[in-house]
Amino acid sequence: MNICDMTLTELKDNLRSGALTSVRIVRAFREAYDADAKSGQPLNGYIEFYDNAEEMAKKADEARANGDDRPFLGLPFAVKDNISVKGKSCTCGSNILRGYVAPYNATVTERLLAAGGIPLGRTNMDEFAMGSSTEYSSYGPSKNPVDRTLTPGGSSGGSAAVVAGGQAPFALGTETGGSVRLPASYCGIYGLKPTYGTLSRSGVVAFGSSLDQVGLLAKTPDDIALALSVMAGRDIHDDTSADLDFSGLDRLEPAEIRGLRVALPEEFMREKGLDPEIAAIFKNACDWFTSRGAVLETVSIPVLEAAIGCYYVLALSEAASNLSRFDGIRYGLRKDPGEGYDELYVATRSEGFGSEVKRRIIIGNYVLSTHFSGDCYKKGMSVRARIQKDIAEVLKSHDIILCPTNPAPAFRLGSKVDDPLSMYLSDLFTTFVNLARIPSLSVPMGKTKEGLPVGIQICGPHFGEEKILQIAKTWEQSK
Repeated sequence: MNICDMTLTELKDNLRSGALTSVRIVRAFREAYDADAKSGQPLNGYIEFYDNAEEMAKKADEARANGDDRPFLGLPFAVKDNISVKGKSCTCGSNILRGYVAPYNATVTERLLAAGGIPLGRTNMDEFAMGSSTEYSSYGPSKNPVDRTLTPGGSSGGSAAVVAGGQAPFALGTETGGSVRLPASYCGIYGLKPTYGTLSRSGVVAFGSSLDQVGLLAKTPDDIALALSVMAGRDIHDDTSADLDFSGLDRLEPAEIRGLRVALPEEFMREKGLDPEIAAIFKNACDWFTSRGAVLETVSIPVLEAAIGCYYVLALSEAASNLSRFDGIRYGLRKDPGEGYDELYVATRSEGFGSEVKRRIIIGNYVLSTHFSGDCYKKGMSVRARIQKDIAEVLKSHDIILCPTNPAPAFRLGSKVDDPLSMYLSDLFTTFVNLARIPSLSVPMGKTKEGLPVGIQICGPHFGEEKILQIAKTWEQSK
């Protein structure tokens, strides 16, 4: 079997048995990356492939030979360009951070390294995670390995592309409103947005702090569970992190589907923008659950119709606040006309930020200004509280919520880049999860007639990651 086609858990088993070495594995992924980079239409999933990955692999092999058996020892992973890796560039896909080198590791990176993991490189993304296609990256767009004329999704499109394209077995992404699940669906892999607080945000560049969460992309539920088992838990550097123990997730068991109570949001089922082929695949998914004894019930959650609007009010407001730190003085790009602080600030941000980031900053500042928008932000917070309450109520009487990941399959590169409203609506079915702070897993459930992957979301209660991963494993084993 081709090393680059193996799952993370298969690689781990082969390392433990001695059938493979970490050096051989890293070289295989490096060769796949190099060959693709020389092709006529490279994925552009990686911004940078780390030159020291093979040296780290040699040390991992030596450690294993000396009896080291850490859970991630010798296993490679890719890192989104807004997650800090000490001594490596961290630019968030933006010109304003070109030349910035992370002085420390993000907690999630540190925990993977402590468990023996090897970072292969940093992956492409929409600038500051603002986008659904990676077309807003200053490094140019990533491409979908299924069809390179299509987007891999965003903002974690580079992470999804390298996993689906055989250039990494596992990758870290980030989620604010669907940026892991959407690329996972478009590329035909698994993507987990954990419960808010499951993974530390320390060392992750902020977009919308009350919504941001590190996410995971891999080929199987077992792979995601393995990585989650070493990264989750309390972190003194992030007061929003939860004190929990997921160490047993590396032994993921399939779920019993019989008797499972499944909620189907009525508002999503009657959405006019839902592609007919995705609706058909979702029906097949529902039939799969029913055939195995699950109890499906259509439930009305009227507030879901306000989720996308509520999300953009809050996310863009927080983005405008968080991005105010990029001023040309402390780090990153500096453009100084020599005419004073205000002129330096305007010149730096005008040249450093791309059009989409500027658009979101302007909208966010407008929403935060009571003089212009009145109590728009306050109303957004009230809607969010209602979403959290109503979703919690549904999950009291149901084990999971099942719904499509995206309203349409992956779209052609260039088709929506100048149509922000259409781009924003790509997140139509995902944002409620971030607002409610619950976990959700995008599961590859089928393909359209043209062979494009389609994902279905399994959403669970707070800290219900194990349950939804177990359900996904049952689905994976039934294929």
